[in-house]
Amino acid sequence: MATTTGTATATATGTATATGASTRTHRRSHTFLRAAVALQTTTVFFQAVTAGLLLTSSSAGVVHGVGARVMYGASMLYVLAAVLAWRPGGGSPRPILYATGFLVLASAQVVLGIAHVPSVHVPLGVLIFGLSVAVLVRTPPARVAERSGAREPELRS
Repeated sequence: MATTTGTATATATGTATATGASTRTHRRSHTFLRAAVALQTTTVFFQAVTAGLLLTSSSAGVVHGVGARVMYGASMLYVLAAVLAWRPGGGSPRPILYATGFLVLASAQVVLGIAHVPSVHVPLGVLIFGLSVAVLVRTPPARVAERSGAREPELRS
């Protein structure tokens, strides 16, 4: 919880930060984090679509392979965005754990796809998509997070 007094913001730990530059930096890093999660969610959905196309067309395999690389890159971007959102505000490192978890799941997904193990590859893809949507829904837009005093997006257990 944060309280604003004059030109400084006092946080629950008692530290004070300048509201101008700190708020802009927090908003930018929070927007970047939300965009990275949205990109990851979109690429995972694209992978589901191309996997469905594999049932009707053998040429969809190339598109699915390229999409896998893009999805893996999006997972790495999510880790970067989580670290950048954590560093400026000194918030919880929890989003970094989520992003790292997604990267581990994406790595397993790539390995299983290359090994042609659809019995695990497909359910894992569904799990990744569901978790990615959950994180995206639970990450409030920067302005909402700023008004509510939230310092970082977190999933509530």
